[in-house]
This record gives sequence, C-alpha cells and structure tokens, in this order.
Amino acid sequence: MSRSRSFALAFATLLAASAPAAAQLLPLGRAAMPAEIAAWDIDVRPDGQGLPAGKGSVKDGERLFLEQCAACHGEFGEGAGRWPPVAGGRGSLKSENPEKTPGSYWPFASTIFDYVRRAMPFGNAQSLGPDDVYAITAFLLFMTDVVGEDFVLSNANFASVKLPNADGFRDDDRETAEKQFWGREPCMKDCKTEVKVLGHARALDVTPGEKKGPKVD
Repeated sequence: MSRSRSFALAFATLLAASAPAAAQLLPLGRAAMPAEIAAWDIDVRPDGQGLPAGKGSVKDGERLFLEQCAACHGEFGEGAGRWPPVAGGRGSLKSENPEKTPGSYWPFASTIFDYVRRAMPFGNAQSLGPDDVYAITAFLLFMTDVVGEDFVLSNANFASVKLPNADGFRDDDRETAEKQFWGREPCMKDCKTEVKVLGHARALDVTPGEKKGPKVD
C-alpha cells in the first residue's frame, strides 16, 4: 500500500472516530442570567415600552445638564467646539445648513431618553439613574419649547409628549416611487441638463483654507 493511500485511510478513520464528539455541544460558557439580559435590554420604543419606572423635572434636568452635559453640548445646548448642539435648529432642515437637533429633526422623545440612558455622559455611559435620565430628557424638551419649565416627565406621561418633527418621517418607498429610474444600463453621459452643488466640505470645517495647512518638512 502506498504511503499516500495509508495516510488517506488513517485520516478517514480519525474523522469517523471524532464525528460523534463533534456533534455534541462544547462545554464552553453558560446560558445568560436574567439579570445579565436585563442589563442589555434597555431600549425604549416611541410608545414608551421599555421605560423604567421613574420621573424627573425640568429644574432637576437643568442642574444635571450643567453638571454632566454642558462641557460638550454648551450651557444652552448650543454645542461646544465641534460637539453637536442639542437645542435650537427649529425650521432649519430645509436651509443650507440644517441642524439636526431634538427640536428640529428627532421624531420621538424616546430617541432622547434611549440615547442619553445608553451612551451619555461621554466617557461614563450608563452612570445616570432612571430619574436622572427623565430629568435631562425633560430639560431638553423644555429647551425645545415642547414643555414648560414646571414640567415633570415620567413613565406615566411619556407617551403623550410629541416632538415637532414627529410627522416628518415616512417609510422608504423608493422601490415604487423611483422604480421608473431603475435600469440595467446606468446613464454615463449627458444624464442631466444641469448639475447643482448641494454642499461644500468647507462649510463643515473639514477643508483647510489657504495657507492654513500644516507645514511639511
């Protein structure tokens, strides 16, 4: 018997012997505990499902915002440095420089609550308790002119809050609305009568101006 044939037979025998063991589950890890699942399952739906019990006032939210958020987002939510604003921007979506804030763009209060609860403050995420998150959300709603300064947000009244751009979103209907433009052969020449520039990198402050670039030796 040739050496190659002997090796093939030995390898086939090894695979056959190991097949039952491979079919068994490897003894690694364990099932997740309910408390561990709950620690990750913190998303909040627009209708309020997933909210923890709690409440927070605009006044408490202002204090917390100044302590935990203002360093990046500004004392009035206007944004500090290159950090994004979280207030203002109403009516700016159709302008040349739209500001996508809770008051101008975000559709639901749950977006504010969920993001603050999950990811803020920067560098110390999920350090805020439920009442703190309710309070900060209430303050941002006040800065957005959605609620008054005496408002107290809670899991009981959360679903009643409506943001200005709640009706500004629609389902993606490109499969029907734009199907007439689809084709196997894309247009490569003289496709439009004119071309409009919709944005400039310089407006985003990502393109250095003349004589402002770093020196290269």
